[in-house]
Amino acid sequence: MAELVYDNGRLLFTEEMRKEYTILIPMMLPLHFKMLEQIFNSHGYKAELLYTTGRKVVDEGLRNVHNDTCYPALLVIGQLIDALRSGKYDKRKVALMITQTGGGCRASNYISLLRKALIKNGLEYVPVVSLNFVGLERNPGWKITPSMFKDMIVGICYADLMVWLANQVRPYEQTPGITDRLCERWTKYLCETDFKLTEYRKNLTQIVKDFESIPYTPKDLPKVGIVGEVYIKFAPLGNNNLEQFLRKEGCEVVITGLLDMVLFMADHNIVETELYKMNYGKYIVYAGAKVFMRRVQNGIIKAVKSSRFTPPGKFEDTKANSEGYVSPGNKMGEGWLLTAEMLELLHSGVNNIVCAQPFGCLPNHIVGKGMIRKIRNAHPEANIVAVDYDPGATAVNQENRLKLMLSTARGSSTLASPKAPSAQKEDENTPLTV
Repeated sequence: MAELVYDNGRLLFTEEMRKEYTILIPMMLPLHFKMLEQIFNSHGYKAELLYTTGRKVVDEGLRNVHNDTCYPALLVIGQLIDALRSGKYDKRKVALMITQTGGGCRASNYISLLRKALIKNGLEYVPVVSLNFVGLERNPGWKITPSMFKDMIVGICYADLMVWLANQVRPYEQTPGITDRLCERWTKYLCETDFKLTEYRKNLTQIVKDFESIPYTPKDLPKVGIVGEVYIKFAPLGNNNLEQFLRKEGCEVVITGLLDMVLFMADHNIVETELYKMNYGKYIVYAGAKVFMRRVQNGIIKAVKSSRFTPPGKFEDTKANSEGYVSPGNKMGEGWLLTAEMLELLHSGVNNIVCAQPFGCLPNHIVGKGMIRKIRNAHPEANIVAVDYDPGATAVNQENRLKLMLSTARGSSTLASPKAPSAQKEDENTPLTV
């Protein structure tokens, strides 16, 4: 049994725990987090991703977190406490992982709420590991090395690419489920290999080719973009399966990748130095990390450009969209990135946008809902709906707001028309050539 070690009252995750403990990871993006789980394991940790969902997670969160607290915190903490109470794990041999952004958002304080919930449940001996890139909450048994950071960025980019392509193929596939099966097969392949940069561009090219080979039928469908607070934007648990609902309504979903959020976090540390002439050491570190991440992201854009698919935008181009709308120094919540993503969608011809946000999230109400009128003044074609998510919000009310937006979308001429060659016959062994 690992000895419990404290630092100023905080239980540390020690080197001994690293060998003995399983780290439980709350779910946000299934494809991305499955790769991150594998990366953590390949670097000497024992990590396990949680797939629990449904009302029981919400209720567990309500029992342990005040209902005025940010909805993502309630869901993440509810999922972690639910896992501990499930009887599946040895409570003396598990640790919990939670992210910390380090910004002004309440997300930086979720970790304190989680520890309070553990104490309330008599589980104060369970260590909490902070996943952050800003030097918060260091632990002897947890460290993001340069090699691990590289693997994480490469894994995120692989997942970003597959999600981006899948959304452009899934609504038009001739065989239901073939796109999802391709994502699963590529994810399995990538997790069974390592994340070498020497194989990166080759894999990107092959992934694009495999998605291009999926047999499909061209249709005129409305394109609907999703922006918002990062957890509510991506997590099916947080947005009541928003993407699935839009697909059932006959839409092509457009959603930007997770790497843009990571780049945003690095960027606002750089901008902070430029604006306030401080933290020059951090500036050098984050500037170097940003250069690396942009190069990896450019690999995705280059691979997609050579195909029939619409490529994702470059981070710097996305940032430039926010000029004249939001200051680059606005980093609270999703900051200028949320506004910029709405404008990027409009510039790419996606006029129908869902802005998904937790009810009571002040920063994102300002840069999300608060910017809609200004955006519409410049883009009269913008069809934007802001949807709030919280424990008391019913799916029926959310879906009614979405259906109203979709009725406007279907009445417009802005429909998705995929650039399609003639339909192809599906081979059971393809697509996937790895």
